[in-house]
Amino acid sequence: MKNTWKTAALAAIALFISTAFAAQTTKYKVMLQMQNYTGKNAYVIISLINPKGGYDKTLSVLGDDNEWYNTLKAWDKFRKVKKEKLNGITGASVAGGGRATRVIEFETAKLEKGYKIRFESAVETQKYHTKDAEIDLSSSALDNREGVKGNGYIRNVRFIKVQ
Repeated sequence: MKNTWKTAALAAIALFISTAFAAQTTKYKVMLQMQNYTGKNAYVIISLINPKGGYDKTLSVLGDDNEWYNTLKAWDKFRKVKKEKLNGITGASVAGGGRATRVIEFETAKLEKGYKIRFESAVETQKYHTKDAEIDLSSSALDNREGVKGNGYIRNVRFIKVQ
């Protein structure tokens, strides 16, 4: 009986410690508005970029047919090396003039540390935009009601913190 209590107590302590040290995350709803371009739907990748300018993590993929991921050249190279699982973060591509919303999640500890959120986009047989839009991973930038303007297929991106 004593061993059962000791085992249960140790399990409870281990659970408490692992919960206390688990990475806290922050969530934002991303609202994406596309330019009125002609052509096929755009594939858009939302990535977390580290302070050195390299890819850290894929936050969301708008476009679920992996046959076209190679058109997003820089991200596809990262994806093939990192072998990230994209289940749960992929969705439909976005038409010209269309809108899309996604919820992204990242480690809270990366806020205000020089990270960025990058949006890259591609449309079949048209130009690829490595940095269609990019924003600092900071509370002031993400909470700015104006959002960030795109310079390719993306017109505007806005963020709302999810409680």
